[in-house]
Amino acid sequence: MTRSAPVVSRHVSVWIEAKREAVYAFAADQRTLAEWAAGLADPKLALEVVEFAPPNEFGVLDHVVRLPSGAQVFNAMRIIPSDDETRCEAVFTLRQRADQTDQQFDEDVAAVTQDLLRLKRLTER
Repeated sequence: MTRSAPVVSRHVSVWIEAKREAVYAFAADQRTLAEWAAGLADPKLALEVVEFAPPNEFGVLDHVVRLPSGAQVFNAMRIIPSDDETRCEAVFTLRQRADQTDQQFDEDVAAVTQDLLRLKRLTER
């Protein structure tokens, strides 16, 4: 069953044992997307279909993904420092699109979870 409007949001997060600035710099670099964002595994494709928020000091990595259908999907993402600033939390918010079934949405949540875990592994080196 598809939904008539997005009514469900899920926040997926992982804690990363690295400073926010380092994680943000890695995640914001479109050349590294293929290393951690499976849905954007082709670096050439990623550069053409993803538009990130401008570089900023707050760790905001909001981005728009343009699908082959022409649809645009807004994604909210943040890299948030811990109180002592020695580690950070990567948080990605997913909203269920009107054309997604519950199962498809759950699959997207699982895929984003894996992406954030890859980001963690790559930035904790």
